[in-house]
Amino acid sequence: MLSDLFSEAEKHSSPQTRDKIVEALYEKSRETINASVIYSKTRHDQRTERLDAVLTSPIWGFPIMLLMLGTVFYLTIAGANIPSAMLADFFGWVEGYITMGFNFLNAPDWLHGVLVLGFYRGTTWVVSVMLPPMAIFFPTFALLENYGYLPRVAFNMDRLFKTVGAHGKQSLTMAMGFGCNAAAMMSTRIIESPRERMLAILTNNFVPCNGRWGTLILLASLFMAANFTGGIKTLVSTSVIVGIVLFGIVVTFSVSWILSKTLLKGVPTHYTLELPPYRKPKIFDTVIRSSLNNSLAVLNRAVKVAAPAGILTWVLANIDVNGSSVLLHIVHFLNPLGQTLGLDGYILMAFIIGLPANEIVLPVLLMGYLSTGELVDAGGIENIKQIFLEHNWTWLTALNMMLFSLLHYPCGTTLINIYKETKSKKWTFMAFIIPTVIALGVTFVIAQAARYFGWV
Repeated sequence: MLSDLFSEAEKHSSPQTRDKIVEALYEKSRETINASVIYSKTRHDQRTERLDAVLTSPIWGFPIMLLMLGTVFYLTIAGANIPSAMLADFFGWVEGYITMGFNFLNAPDWLHGVLVLGFYRGTTWVVSVMLPPMAIFFPTFALLENYGYLPRVAFNMDRLFKTVGAHGKQSLTMAMGFGCNAAAMMSTRIIESPRERMLAILTNNFVPCNGRWGTLILLASLFMAANFTGGIKTLVSTSVIVGIVLFGIVVTFSVSWILSKTLLKGVPTHYTLELPPYRKPKIFDTVIRSSLNNSLAVLNRAVKVAAPAGILTWVLANIDVNGSSVLLHIVHFLNPLGQTLGLDGYILMAFIIGLPANEIVLPVLLMGYLSTGELVDAGGIENIKQIFLEHNWTWLTALNMMLFSLLHYPCGTTLINIYKETKSKKWTFMAFIIPTVIALGVTFVIAQAARYFGWV
């Protein structure tokens, strides 16, 4: 009898009804406290309330979030280029001496190819591409978190996540995903509901991780902001990146809504968050130390998986079968599908080999285009663009590669972490297949639309 009563109540209830009940309970609690407790507000409390009235406002909260996001990306893009180039030059200088050592020892060419042109170049490319952006991105986010702004972001995003059946804390795991999707998988433990935690796990990949920033930033600069120079070029590139990120967030909400109506049906739980007071960031203890730890952890993970990928690439590019390398056989097999998606076989090959680490995608692609059988840096950004143009790249190719990079399957480390967190082959496979299908579908539609309307 009692179970029937609960079932009947559940059937006639709605999220709006439950929200009103919770609001009424909190209002009654507030009235009771105000009637029985006397306290005085400090100047700090008043300042916090004034800031929250703006930062969590339904009107100003979201524009300020976009402004903060754009500022972080602008600082990352503007500040990472020079140190990345310096690191690449330094590693190239070291490679010259390593090669001299191999020549002095009369080492066989294949050993030099595997260890230097494959292992060393693959690893150092990842370091030079990843380390400078991380050194800017992580401290900036640590400042926002330590100041107390990120909990306000979660508060604002809770309104949107609840409408798609997800949890407001997912915004915090999304923020972690900007640095590393693999780390974000572990951060989903803060979500108590198993259903909502699974939603966060399955959709976190639509937030671009640090391994994809290099590809997104480079293509935005070379093609989307090609007609601009100086600070305007950086601003246009930033705007394109923000647009890509917003598209990923829209996909996150869409997939969350679909899953909450199909495979992961359920009612979103209420999110009670005590907003901490704003405080002056502790530069050394919080920003520098945590950022250094995060950067080294992500870099260590990337190097471990990128090094074998570099060796594999060299091996595939230097083994001939019927007068052509194994790598080119793979390219020719994938090319029809690639052309249909507005890409080509080389790009799909680079993403497949880049499964262990997204950072390796771009150097593998350049190696395939140049047919050198080794990882290369191509001698600078302008030379890279010329290589792309010689292989029939257009704005459509650049756009679809950016979108495919944003939406495609998680990297190998992220998939391993998903399996560790879910203990399920089924959900790990779903985490792989859902973004893959979406990436293929989105790029296919855009490519066909662009060709139908004669935009390319």
